[in-house]
Amino acid sequence: MATSYKTRATTTKKTPTTKKAAPAKKAAAPAKKAAAPAKKAAAAPAPAKPAAATGGGEAAPAFSLLSDAGTTVSLSDFAGKRVVLYFYPKDDTPGCTREACAFQDNLATLQGKGAVVLGVSRDSVNSHVKFKAKYSLGFPLLADTDGAVHRAYGAWGTKTNYGRTFEGALRTTVIIDAQGRIAKRFANVKVDGHADQVLAALAAL
Repeated sequence: MATSYKTRATTTKKTPTTKKAAPAKKAAAPAKKAAAPAKKAAAAPAPAKPAAATGGGEAAPAFSLLSDAGTTVSLSDFAGKRVVLYFYPKDDTPGCTREACAFQDNLATLQGKGAVVLGVSRDSVNSHVKFKAKYSLGFPLLADTDGAVHRAYGAWGTKTNYGRTFEGALRTTVIIDAQGRIAKRFANVKVDGHADQVLAALAAL
């Protein structure tokens, strides 16, 4: 009996076909570059650098100004003493108050080093009287209302605040030695820690 095509198809031994080996997987792509180290967290703002001290030993400019006591105070009144003459922008403002109080807190130590402290701003005598009484300051505040002494000591110049440029008082401290010479000048004073700077400078003289 003839074998049907269908029967042959089912009985014929199928020759196992060798599956083509799957092409080797491409070599693993080179590992991605190690992730760049995470950016360092933004560093906290560096503490403000203390004011740079300079001083060439030149004669300190003479001055005579009205004080909060209503009397005239002159540099010549302090011949033979060290003078810490500090210029500040305005009475009873945050930075100026902290600076004045820091000098007050260290006043006994400063006096122990043979120094007197004089604060100078362009405020009026009446403004000084109120500021001094409010914080019990034990040193004179001098009224340089026309800014002449500021200019003589390099404590007046261009300032920028919130994008606005103007002329104004530059926070400056000058240490005058017993011979009436400028021993140290601190420009662009940063209030916090400044009294300690002044004490260190006096100790080094």
